[in-house]
Amino acid sequence: MKKFVSIFAVLAICGTLVYAAPAKSAKTTIKEVPVTVIVMDEDATGGADAGLNSGLEQVLGAKLNITTVNRSVALNDPNYYGLNLDFMPLYLVENNALVKEKFDKYVKAGQIKEHNGKLVFEHQTRNGVYANKQLRPKELDLFVMSQCPYGVRAENQIIDLMKLERLPKDLKINVRYIVSEGRGGEEFNSLHGSAEWEEDVRQIIIREKYPKKLWKYLEIRNKDYKSSLWDRAAEKAGINPRIFNKYWKFGLEKLKEDMKITEEYNVSGSPTVIWQGRTVTDMGSLGDIKGLEGFKQNYGGAAAKAAPQGQC
Repeated sequence: MKKFVSIFAVLAICGTLVYAAPAKSAKTTIKEVPVTVIVMDEDATGGADAGLNSGLEQVLGAKLNITTVNRSVALNDPNYYGLNLDFMPLYLVENNALVKEKFDKYVKAGQIKEHNGKLVFEHQTRNGVYANKQLRPKELDLFVMSQCPYGVRAENQIIDLMKLERLPKDLKINVRYIVSEGRGGEEFNSLHGSAEWEEDVRQIIIREKYPKKLWKYLEIRNKDYKSSLWDRAAEKAGINPRIFNKYWKFGLEKLKEDMKITEEYNVSGSPTVIWQGRTVTDMGSLGDIKGLEGFKQNYGGAAAKAAPQGQC
């Protein structure tokens, strides 16, 4: 299962430079590297990313001189024709001598594209905006792995906010599950093993067949989410454990649908949030969105503190 590193996916490409073998001192001395960042016109989460900026500066050993260009402008500027402007922000790094020194072998290997003398870093931020996805107003998709402590924490935070009535009444929350295609005869591959994707299936069955009981089940199950005693959690939530055998094949098909959606949005880390079908963000940033201020971390909920912050 893929996941982002601390300074995002760009360093997954050049990780050997940063981690596996420390880079030699650059032969070329350049103190500043020009970078153009194409951003969404009105959405801060689609703007320049501080984490990616820091990562690039660490690799290059030089400061970035960033110029931002609105996507609406880029769409009509011949300098940007041929670029994929579906996901913002899009980073274009001037391919000067220093940049060539650090990245040229990745360009030659086809891992990094070049456009008009600039290296193109597509979809290299954890947060961003899909400009062309269908807008789904008031919908929040929460992508998790059922045995990931960080995903559990995100669910617990939502449960707390529901109890405190800090969420909009018309907010629709879709819990979705992160898996990949199975190997060695397994139906699916999940980061924490087969027990995790099997629990995903159970939660999906509840989500689809008994939606009013999903959050109650999660509240109970998340207290000991790695326990094999899932049937006791179901009973406490008012669900007959026998229904899982009845709907198991149905649940498997629905998990396949979730897998396709995670691939469509390039989701790999638990938890990941998609707001209104377009904005990729995280739990900590949701409180900055108008109408979702309840997600700010100072609300004092107890259950949300049951697991550490981070991402599987």
